Amino acid sequence: MQLKAKLTQLLPIQTGTGKNGEWKKQDIIVETDGQYPKKVCISIWGDKINEGQLQIGNLLQIDFDIESREYSSKWYTDIKAWKITIASASNQNTPDNTVNTVDFIPNSEDDILPF
Repeated sequence: MQLKAKLTQLLPIQTGTGKNGEWKKQDIIVETDGQYPKKVCISIWGDKINEGQLQIGNLLQIDFDIESREYSSKWYTDIKAWKITIASASNQNTPDNTVNTVDFIPNSEDDILPF
């Protein structure tokens, strides 16, 4: 899946050691665009953490997987990013500032103003 959203918050990097060795994880909070913006927490694991891209305010293009798991009869859902790029500004919806003009020809037959 893919999401384009603005980075609003960086949570602290978490590190640890597991059965496969050392690991690190960075959680980020992004906000979607639209009439009803949504905040989403996304996890980035290991070497996919690129601090150059993770600047507050950056518009990010995020490719991710969603996975749910059960623990003690409760379900938990993780959103894990597998690719993050900075979205180009040209892809943003920008308002069209074009002004429509009407040709005016003075003293034409359609000119019916009394003054």
